[in-house]
Amino acid sequence: MPDNGASLQGFVDALDLFVDPLLAATWAGALLGLLGVYVLVRRMVFLSAALSQSAGLGVAGAWYAQIHLGLAASWCTPTLGAAVATLGAAALMLAGPRSMAARRDSALGLVYLLGSAGTLALGTRIVQEVQDIETILFGSAVAVLPEDAAQVRNLALGLGVIHLWWHRGLTQVAVDPLGARIRRLPVRLLEWLLILSLAAAVSVCTRVLGALPVFAFTVLPAMAALQVAPNVPWALLIAAMAGAVAGAGGYLAAYLWELPVGASQSLVAALLLAAAWLLGRVLDWQHRRAAHPSGEVHVHGQGCGHLAVPHGDHTDYVVAGQVQHGLHDHDHHHA
Repeated sequence: MPDNGASLQGFVDALDLFVDPLLAATWAGALLGLLGVYVLVRRMVFLSAALSQSAGLGVAGAWYAQIHLGLAASWCTPTLGAAVATLGAAALMLAGPRSMAARRDSALGLVYLLGSAGTLALGTRIVQEVQDIETILFGSAVAVLPEDAAQVRNLALGLGVIHLWWHRGLTQVAVDPLGARIRRLPVRLLEWLLILSLAAAVSVCTRVLGALPVFAFTVLPAMAALQVAPNVPWALLIAAMAGAVAGAGGYLAAYLWELPVGASQSLVAALLLAAAWLLGRVLDWQHRRAAHPSGEVHVHGQGCGHLAVPHGDHTDYVVAGQVQHGLHDHDHHHA
């Protein structure tokens, strides 16, 4: 156990003090983990990073407006600032006739750098809130208000239900937008639903937890789930559970070892990814030994060890970020 006087029993005894940040981290981890599956399959990891930094800039901007522009704190809230900045960045990414897939890393990098640099710059002008600026960027908060925890919970439940209900359409759009258009799915609507859901989740959770753990929750639990999940519904469930464990476990680890909360939550998520990677390698080895004892060419199919995505009259498989479907003795890649 830690030698700093902290103990698990002490944490349990003082649970009333920690219940709100613990619940907020758990709900945020579950929500962002679930959304992260779509983020990874859609290959827009840097978008989540850019949105989290934009949320930080919005929070800092709200404080700046209160202190230097005299705007009322009752309506010019950090939560509102985060929402406006994040939704604005999301709209910028989706603006124009082309889909989100056409956006280049340079545009995302610009949003990310403007968000992080702008937050730090405004931080020099709002000395009263300098500690809160560090919290936004690195997730060093140790306390969460009950209303903030309730907001994260309600958002997680609402968005979770929507995405679980529409997961088939969202998955098709994420995996193969062209095929989804051919099948007459509302691709643009589903893209907007996905990106706006991500923006809403990132803005609220960044305000409560900080940008670092929010980015970690959006990426690492989903990476872990994709190592072991046989299909998308299982990936969503596993990612949500891994995110919840990372949120709560990271907070506990931060208490026991006196670590920054955001860093601790990110490290726990990384440990879960490492464990999932090892488990995935074991499962893949067992499958190959049973199905291909003589080293035959791998053919996708039920239980082949790759994430299966139903697609029209066939099934696609996600392999190292590539979408494939097995036909007879060879694989075809989607464009």
